[in-house]
Amino acid sequence: MEFKKVDTAGESIAIVSSTEIVISDVQSALDLIATVQYETGCNRIILDKSLITESFFDLKTRLAGEILQKFINYHVKIAIIGDFSVYTSKSLKDFIYESNNGKDIFFLPTKEQAIDKLGMLP
Repeated sequence: MEFKKVDTAGESIAIVSSTEIVISDVQSALDLIATVQYETGCNRIILDKSLITESFFDLKTRLAGEILQKFINYHVKIAIIGDFSVYTSKSLKDFIYESNNGKDIFFLPTKEQAIDKLGMLP
């Protein structure tokens, strides 16, 4: 796992890259939060959706809610980037829509949009 740090408007954002899945369960999400904060000092993270287990995107598993709650609890904002049109679940589309209208969790198509979004937040 590697981190690239981007500074925008006074905020630092960690962009995570890896050749393996980084988030597979709640503990691995907590490990990611701790590692990013320790190694970069950032509390804003950009993560490609390919680095998250597919079961995250099946809301019936409750994994997405449990994992994203940890980010909120630890005051870490996250943007998950990728093509979400491949998912047909109405509940997942609603979940993504609601997340994108909040202030902590975002599902966006590109890294550039994620940097802009996370950089604008208070």
